[in-house]
This record gives sequence, structure tokens and C-alpha cells, in this order.
Amino acid sequence: MALAPTHSFNGVCYAIVTNLILAHGKCLSSLTTYMKFTSSLALCLSITTSLAFVTTGRAQQISGAGATFPAPLYQRWGVEFNKVQPGIQVNYQSVGSGAGVKNFIQGVVVFGASDAAMSDEEIAKVAAGAVMIPATAGEIVFAYNLPGVSGIKLTREVMAGIYLGEVKKWNDPAIVKANPDLKLPNMPIQVAYRSDGSGTTYVFTQHLSEISDKFDDEVGTDKSVTFPVGVGGKGNEGVTALIKQSPGTVGYVEYGYAKDNGLSMASLQNKSGNFIAPDIASARSTLSNVQLPENLRVWPVDPEGANDYPIASFTWLLLYKKYSDPAKLKALKEFVTWSLTDGQSFSESLGYVPLPEAVVEKAKAALATVQ
Repeated sequence: MALAPTHSFNGVCYAIVTNLILAHGKCLSSLTTYMKFTSSLALCLSITTSLAFVTTGRAQQISGAGATFPAPLYQRWGVEFNKVQPGIQVNYQSVGSGAGVKNFIQGVVVFGASDAAMSDEEIAKVAAGAVMIPATAGEIVFAYNLPGVSGIKLTREVMAGIYLGEVKKWNDPAIVKANPDLKLPNMPIQVAYRSDGSGTTYVFTQHLSEISDKFDDEVGTDKSVTFPVGVGGKGNEGVTALIKQSPGTVGYVEYGYAKDNGLSMASLQNKSGNFIAPDIASARSTLSNVQLPENLRVWPVDPEGANDYPIASFTWLLLYKKYSDPAKLKALKEFVTWSLTDGQSFSESLGYVPLPEAVVEKAKAALATVQ
């Protein structure tokens, strides 16, 4: 809630003291009246000073926007960080990686966020320069709504086939073969995908393009693609809603969204041929062997480990190399430093993977270049 300007409280003080004088016949000769006058004046000055301090302290706003994938964690960080630093308020808008990168390039936010690290072409458009900071990591899951059926396993061929529109029913022979113990219904598969520009879509289509030449040729990899089948929903939130409201639907969402909404999640076949269920342990296995290059851009496109979950990724904060406002720069760096250290303790409860210490150190080194 915004506070009134300080001068308005001076007016209130003036009214209080004036009424006190009138109540005593406009006379300050008695000791009692004099003491009441000076006490009231001191109280008003104290209130005015305190409120001026609070108003100033609350004025430092850090605005960010971008990926929906890490939004629950970033928004929790904003709340928790404010408890540590009440004078800094972080506001994060979940608008999708595509819009986040666009807003960052246009300079309308203090920081951006994307699951797809910015390309060299995008970075070249940022007048103040760009620094990408890996902030957290997670998994992208095949979440589905199939009443009475849990524990579905999907092969690599089926994953691509569903989003190519080739695997059309839940009792398709290819799904039955991988799930001999499940009673799969003769029900159409309703496909849900992201309708907005999305880093989640980028990571998802990157994996499907890697495991299927046909998918790579017909759909490809990008933050926004044209799927030959399905219905679009905006953000991880929108795809989650489509899955929940329509039995028979399958869609790709971030693990934490699926977990928090009680959605069933398929075990996916990895490069080693094993079916891996999504959870923190399998994501940590995937990311533990990832070596970050100097520019901190990397994706485990098709991890090879026996216990690796096949679709996992880091997600990045997008900062400018140079900020014109020293106070805002100081507040932003305090927030990001806290997020990379104390803030990581909130990751697992929300379905994200805390960054390995080696990644944290590289992220801190990148942050130190921001001026």
C-alpha cells in the first residue's frame, strides 16, 4: 500500500499542536501546557521521520518477468528475500520465456528469465549487454489424465509419435507393449502443448528432435513450434489446466506443476533403454554430469546415464551487464546472491533441483561481472 507524502503528516502535526494551544486559551505559560505542547511536537516529528524512512525503504522495486517453468520458486524467493531485506521488493511475472526475453531486450524489466538460454543473435540486440545466470533446474514431464491408470511407461518412439499425431489412442500397440500389466482404455489421446513462446517448449522439442529424425524434420526445435496435433494452453499453468479438465489428455509441463496439481506422470525411456520416473533424484542424476561451458549455456539434450531422466534442464536469470541505477544494481545483486545460496533451500519442496556447488560458483563469478 502506498504511503502519503511526508508533508501531509506535517500538516497533521500542525493541526494537533494548534488544537492543543486553542484548548488552553492560546497560552503556553503554564508548565503543564508547555510540556503537552513539546511532547506532541516531538511525537509528530518522530512519526514524520519514521514514515519518511519507511516510504524511502519501500521504494526499491526489482521487477522481473519470463519463464513459467521456475515461476513458483522465483515468486517464493521474492517473498522470503523480503523477510531478510524488507527494503527490497522483488516482483516476478510469469509470462513465458519468449515474452521474458522480449521484455529483457526491450529494457522494460530489471531482469528477465528463460528456460532457453539466449542465443548470440538475441544477446546482440541488448544495448546494455547480457549476462545469463543459471538459477535452478528441473524436469519436463509427460503429465496425463487417465482415470484408474497410473505408472504408464512411454518409449522414445511413442513420445515423438504422440506429438506427431501418429500414436492416437491409449491402447495403441506400441503403448501396450511397454505396459503389459496395465489395462489401457480404448480412448483417444488428447494432446496439449504450449501456445505461447516457451523455454519449456524449446527444451521439450529439443529432446524429441534428438530422438526422432521425423520430429526434427516436421516440427523442429524452438520456443514456439507448430505441432500437427493438439490444443494449446498458455504457460505451464494453462497446459496443466487442460490436462486436469479433460480425461485422456497428455501434455508437457514442469515437474513441480504436475506434482502440485496431483497429475499422473509417465516414466520415460532414456538413452540407456531404462524407464525413469520423474523426481528430484533422477533430475539430480541427469544434471550431475553436466559440465557448464564459459558462457553457461548447456542442455543435457539426451543424457546417457542409466538412471538419468531424459528431459531435464537448467533455467536462467537474464541480467544486464551494466545498470545505470547504482541502488537498483546493489539490490538486484543482493537478491541474486541470496537466491544462489540461501534461496536454494526452497527448491526441493517446490519440485526443483538445488544447483550443484560447482554451478553456484560459476554463477557467482558471472554475477560479479554485472556492473
